[in-house]
Amino acid sequence: MVLIIGGAYQGKLSYALKRFNLSKSDVYFCSDEDTATPHGKKIICGLEKWLFALAREDMDIGIYMEKFVASCENAVVICDDISCGVVPVDVLLRKWREIVGRSLGAIAQNSDEVVRLFCGIPTRIK
Repeated sequence: MVLIIGGAYQGKLSYALKRFNLSKSDVYFCSDEDTATPHGKKIICGLEKWLFALAREDMDIGIYMEKFVASCENAVVICDDISCGVVPVDVLLRKWREIVGRSLGAIAQNSDEVVRLFCGIPTRIK
């Protein structure tokens, strides 16, 4: 698995498509309305949205993370890093922020490579 993280609109998807010579038809776009485990495509994009759906439904993130890691071992996973900035006042948004951080840690541990994109510039951190 390859994990690509960075802030919103930093070029993560464009980088992944170009680097791995893929097209948008190879991308699973996560939704904040769907709690089903994303899988079946070469790129899983917007993981933070799926995690928001799980947080809103108060799902057991540990169980879902195990399933996700197992089903996406050959995928490129793209996630916005939402841990920077002001800590939200809203309880759900704070919970979501924590879930994204903990999930990224678990995914990074199981990834062969982790890349952080900032201003469109990739930096390999694992």
